[in-house]
Amino acid sequence: METKQWNMQIDISESGKDTHVRAVITMRDGTTVEGIGHARRHPRDRTVPEIGDELAAGRALIDLGSRLVQLAAPDVAESTRHR
Repeated sequence: METKQWNMQIDISESGKDTHVRAVITMRDGTTVEGIGHARRHPRDRTVPEIGDELAAGRALIDLGSRLVQLAAPDVAESTRHR
């Protein structure tokens, strides 16, 4: 069984009511894929920075997952055509 490791970095920045997250995964071959997520606190909501961090990070990871699937799609298509 082969074990592989990809490294991920999640950067969170806040500005006023807005939280922005950039999630980047680096694969073994050096390829990087990036996902972006945003959250905005409603003016009437309490200030709880962790909520914005979690929402924005979750959205960035969903975006990152979608991009990884898109990256694999051409390889899957090519692989299945040659069966």
